[in-house]
Amino acid sequence: MTSIDVHELTKEYGKTRAVDGLTFSVRPGRVTGFLGPNGAGKSTTMRLVLGLDRPTSGTATFDGRPYATLDDPLRQVGALLDAQAAHPSRTARNHLLALAVSNGMGARRVDEVLEEAGLGQVGRRRIKTFSLGMRQRLGIAAALLGDPEVVMLDEPSNGLDPEGIIWIRELMKRLAREGRTVLVSSHLMNETSSFADHLVVLGRGRLLADLPMQDFLDSRNRPRVRVRTTEPTRLRDVLIRKGYLPAHDGDGRWTVDGAKAGEIGAIAAAAGIAVLELMDEQTTLEQAYLDLTADAMDFSAAATSSTKRQRS
Repeated sequence: MTSIDVHELTKEYGKTRAVDGLTFSVRPGRVTGFLGPNGAGKSTTMRLVLGLDRPTSGTATFDGRPYATLDDPLRQVGALLDAQAAHPSRTARNHLLALAVSNGMGARRVDEVLEEAGLGQVGRRRIKTFSLGMRQRLGIAAALLGDPEVVMLDEPSNGLDPEGIIWIRELMKRLAREGRTVLVSSHLMNETSSFADHLVVLGRGRLLADLPMQDFLDSRNRPRVRVRTTEPTRLRDVLIRKGYLPAHDGDGRWTVDGAKAGEIGAIAAAAGIAVLELMDEQTTLEQAYLDLTADAMDFSAAATSSTKRQRS
């Protein structure tokens, strides 16, 4: 199967360096999440990989070959970059049929991908009548048209309803199980955590992380315990004597940084304090991502108190 290989990729627009010496690979058999703040260079990188823009220096290839030199590109690489690119006056079926015929494919494949994308009943409607979610499904259908080895999707969940989000999530995981190479750019951290096996994270055009999902979470994880008891004041005093600094969360709950649930449970048991709830808090992808990219955001709102607490 085909991999995507990016080596020392750089793109400058005047004095602005949108992509800065990127090197990473996207391997078959897994879904790679492509993350980064607005302006980090994700979309530019995807355009460079697909030959839609020329790099200032460096290379982006599919098993050593630039996209422009692929013999049968639609069968090798399927991509969704802009769901609004389809001509609004065409029907969905005719849009896909034009792509199919120009790439040596027949109408049967068009009908197959329309069904797969959930558009079988509306294939003869004009695209201008489609909702954002329907256009998104059509863009994904176009990416799947050639049954490609590589699939690249930019914000594929955009505009989809809950059923559509579940569909695209399962589709990406199935493609990876089949041994294909799947690269997905997204701003939705909770959604990305549900399908990505590997992460590539950019910040201001530079590579910040290239790790398996679990390794990324573990690398940003800070031990923290949540505990609830009927004797919160007594538990606090015991923990302070043991060198911990519990933070009150209300309703008899405490959060204890730098601790494991087993440690806090043992301390409470030794003091004869009944524990109603005890659990290790795991770092979420959102928390880990914000922690990593905090210094690489060109645009950010003032942090709320809860966000500040998560980053502290």
